[in-house]
Amino acid sequence: MKLSRNDECWCGSGLKYKKCHMEMDEKLALLKAQGIEVPSRDIIKNKEQIEGIKKSAAINNAVLDLVAENIKEGMTTEEIDKLVYDYTVAQGAIPAPLNYCGFPKSVCTSINEEVCHGIPSEDIVLQDGDIINVDVSTIYNGYYSDASRMFMIGNVSDEAKRLVEVTKECLYKGIEQVKPWGYIGDIGEAIQEHAEKNGYSVVRDFGGHGVGLKFHEDPFVYHFGKRGEGMVLVPGMVFTIEPMINQGEYQVFVDADNEWTAFTGDGSLSAQWEHMILVTEDGCEILSK
Repeated sequence: MKLSRNDECWCGSGLKYKKCHMEMDEKLALLKAQGIEVPSRDIIKNKEQIEGIKKSAAINNAVLDLVAENIKEGMTTEEIDKLVYDYTVAQGAIPAPLNYCGFPKSVCTSINEEVCHGIPSEDIVLQDGDIINVDVSTIYNGYYSDASRMFMIGNVSDEAKRLVEVTKECLYKGIEQVKPWGYIGDIGEAIQEHAEKNGYSVVRDFGGHGVGLKFHEDPFVYHFGKRGEGMVLVPGMVFTIEPMINQGEYQVFVDADNEWTAFTGDGSLSAQWEHMILVTEDGCEILSK
């Protein structure tokens, strides 16, 4: 539906179109005519939605802080799951992974050569030297948030420590590229360049994603690619950047037994950090980390 200047804006802000998204829409229409991929209106959040997402993110951050305070050698991943579930529910929120497409737990715990989607278990005990990604996602009042952190257990090898540190550097190299009228490809190129410069590879099978009103929305955020390619970024977009960086080759396989956990194809170590990002008028804001 075509709006006139004085109509209420489509975003639900209550403002007149001319004072809200009209200028942005005109610019997007020009870009689309040039064959550039532009975001649909349903993935651009308004002020009310952003505030709701931020409240969800505050709980998500607190959950990860709690894990950071308690994670240790000898702890089972089932204990991490219980910690996440109990705290989340106590805040009046819901762990987003629980029963999502059949996922059986409240958090993903991926250790060493596990790339992502590791399933917590009372049989998996954290050992000295392990590296583990704890991926937490929260629903609060219908709004979603998502982030993950790496933890190093006990005496971690220099090689594992370096992988964890460079992976976090890759994340922030990607975040530095997020600004209005930039591109998804800008993020991917920055991450890939830094990973490969350090002798690592970027997992292709998984990427970041839009989030906020649903667990997974558009756009898909590639962690490899070329500057100036992919969807254009505009204020109000919320998505994760979550590079998975392998010590060896980038190929992965999914465990046939549980159909969830992905492993490195060559058995090498993998690391991942994830932040949830809001595109703002002059750059970006990290909402959950």
